[in-house]
Amino acid sequence: MRCRIFFTLLLLIATAVAATPASAQLHAAEGAQTTTQAPVASSAASQSLTLQEAEKIAIQNHPQVQAATYLATAAKAQVTEARSAYYPHAYGSATGVEAETNSRVTAGALNNSIIYSRFAEGVTVQQLVTDFGRTHELVKSSNLHAKAQEENVTTSRADVLLQVDAAYYNSLKAQAVLQVAEETVKDRRLVSDQVTELQKNKLKSGLDVSFANVDLAQAQLLLVQAQNDLQASYAELSAALGFADQKTFQLADQPLPPAPPGDLSVLLAAAMRNRPEIISQQLDLSSAQSYATAERDLWLPTISAVGTAGLTPYRVDELGSRYAAAGFNLNIPIFNGRQFNALHAEAQAQAGARQEYLRDLQNTVVREVRKAWLNANSGYQRLALTQQLLDESNQALDLAQQRYKLGLSSIIELSQAQLNATQAQISQASAKYDYAAQLSALNYQVGLLQ
Repeated sequence: MRCRIFFTLLLLIATAVAATPASAQLHAAEGAQTTTQAPVASSAASQSLTLQEAEKIAIQNHPQVQAATYLATAAKAQVTEARSAYYPHAYGSATGVEAETNSRVTAGALNNSIIYSRFAEGVTVQQLVTDFGRTHELVKSSNLHAKAQEENVTTSRADVLLQVDAAYYNSLKAQAVLQVAEETVKDRRLVSDQVTELQKNKLKSGLDVSFANVDLAQAQLLLVQAQNDLQASYAELSAALGFADQKTFQLADQPLPPAPPGDLSVLLAAAMRNRPEIISQQLDLSSAQSYATAERDLWLPTISAVGTAGLTPYRVDELGSRYAAAGFNLNIPIFNGRQFNALHAEAQAQAGARQEYLRDLQNTVVREVRKAWLNANSGYQRLALTQQLLDESNQALDLAQQRYKLGLSSIIELSQAQLNATQAQISQASAKYDYAAQLSALNYQVGLLQ
């Protein structure tokens, strides 16, 4: 029995040495097949990219950020529009009339009915003296709305950065899983070759060969899925960067992030203080309240000063060669079918809705911060657990391989050990990048990702 075991060990060593070049050739053939299956990655040059570079590209290139910037610019223009009532409005006029003798307008007007033949040109200046605060409230409302739009730009940037971070870490995870899959195919092909050689020498059964080939096929399926996931992650990252087409990247690995903060109450307070969505909603609420005050002031009178002057080079004898006049207008609202009351009620209702939107957003932020904090803590705990799982599975695999070589166990035990080791490697490779993405999501919920 000892001689048989010694002979078996010598045969295994010889088979491993003989199978190594063939395995390398097969692995190279698989690499060529991989290149054929993924023409997108080979046809386009890979772009070296760090996380900081990716975030910078996205902020400059993503259409979501650009659209928010345009909206903020439009809101600033509305402030100038509202403030224009403070300044004089001047316009020039030129009038030419050819009228019949003694022509008069006898219907459809209450102004001067006499029409004189003439040609005149002049300038009119009109200045609002006071509307008792309505313009002030309109300018204040527009200014607050413009600031809210600026916070929306910050919100868009944070959304894009969160997408970039998630896509970047997902691509790193896909690369790590692909590396595990390639190593798994290589190791299981070696086992398959060894078992096949032992079966040829009547030292192993055909069942062992079948199990080894099944394990190899499973590893090859894992490799195909990992290749597909990597290309899908590149597509997600390209879209997060604002590119229309898919690009291939050489991503720089990131260091392991620190542990998540321990005090949830501090995070909740920071979120209420820093989240740009909350700041924007608060500003929009103040803007709506100021607009409601301006609508209430529609009932107040307005006083305007008007001045006009000009020349009449062509005229009839009844007209002078020049004219000038100045005066003021006092407009007092009396009755308009309750229009002003309805406008004020509408504006107040809009402000009330803004108040409820803000309260709902605050409740949502509290819930999302709590969930992100729990996910980050769970992800941090998984780092140590997956490392422990990997160490234990590797040890179990080594023992299973030794037992199988000595003929003390079946191929089923070895297959299960290989499966456990592969799953542990994938879990350990994924845990780091999952935690990094979860910590980025926590920073987003707290308002630190801007």
